[in-house]
Amino acid sequence: MNKIHLSGANKRIALAGFGVIATLALSVEAVRWMSTTSHASVKPDATEHAIVLRDGDKIIVPPDSALRSRLAVAVVGLRDEPRLVQLPATVEADPARTANILPPVAGRIVELKVHLGDHVEKGQPLLTIDSGDLAQAWSDNDKARDALNHAGTTLKRVQGLRDAGAGAAKDLEQAQSDYTQAQAELTRSETRLRGIGADARTRGRQLTLSAPYAGTITALSTSQGAYANDLTASLMTVSNLDAVWVTANAPESNVALIAKDQPVDVVFQAYPGQTWHGKVSFVSEVLDPDTRRAKVRIAFPNTDGRLKPNMFATATFAVPQQRSVFVPNSALIMNNDSTVVWVEVAPWTFVKRTVQPGYGEPDGARVGAGLAAGDRIVVKGGVLLND
Repeated sequence: MNKIHLSGANKRIALAGFGVIATLALSVEAVRWMSTTSHASVKPDATEHAIVLRDGDKIIVPPDSALRSRLAVAVVGLRDEPRLVQLPATVEADPARTANILPPVAGRIVELKVHLGDHVEKGQPLLTIDSGDLAQAWSDNDKARDALNHAGTTLKRVQGLRDAGAGAAKDLEQAQSDYTQAQAELTRSETRLRGIGADARTRGRQLTLSAPYAGTITALSTSQGAYANDLTASLMTVSNLDAVWVTANAPESNVALIAKDQPVDVVFQAYPGQTWHGKVSFVSEVLDPDTRRAKVRIAFPNTDGRLKPNMFATATFAVPQQRSVFVPNSALIMNNDSTVVWVEVAPWTFVKRTVQPGYGEPDGARVGAGLAAGDRIVVKGGVLLND
């Protein structure tokens, strides 16, 4: 083997060259190591703190994601319970047991014998009217009676002359006509007095109006000393409240769901926690043109007087339904113009699915399409996935 001998200067140059090469090699290796170390540290950090991962249309919640503690998943079930339709309602007096007291003649109220809310018995005096029209009606009756007596006397006289052969036939015919006319006039005046409610035992200007049946004064629109000139304006209202109606106003969309004799539960604001059970007595055939609602009435006995006119209530109607998929409100998410739910297709893997919810219920909605019984859906925190 040949040996190379270097001078002192050449030795120094060679050593310097080796040093540069070694330094460059170390630098390249250092850069390579740093690069490898840097790439190896990014990947764990990126997955370690990820909230969700996306895989196409799927969203995966990693095991260490904080989102897991905020999500709840439940199995979709079926519901065949009746649909509950709730409508606001009020208590009303039964129209068949309610009488508006109208003035039969114009006059002044000289005595008001009752107050609003008073209980009255059948035949109990309510008020007294002083009326010039009543006095005139009695006067007309007296005149008609006198005219009938005079016509009767004349007819007897003419009939006697005719029987004796001294009277003319035309005189008898006229007397008979006058008598018939007088009878009709007396009948008219008596009918007028009966219509007023006048009593022959208390002839005069004053007329007392009485309660047509036992009940309560539920409205009062006059006072003592006031004039009653409008014969179509009610002075007061007497209602028998032993039975009342609870009246609800059903929107047009609910009218087809309610029928006569359908069971209904009613809760009154005055008696929270208590429920009255009844049946529909009446559904209006005509909708209010302004509100587009139909009146629904439920009759209730009220002998204890607990139900009072104008009380507020809530009427709940049970409408039978077929078995269908039911989803709680917390699972339904509005997404633009559609409604979606998050369906778990694998453990902690979810896809968004559009559904078609039907009518709403207090705790959720029945879904006509988009889900099947047994599907697992997010019932809590779904909006976090949606975001």
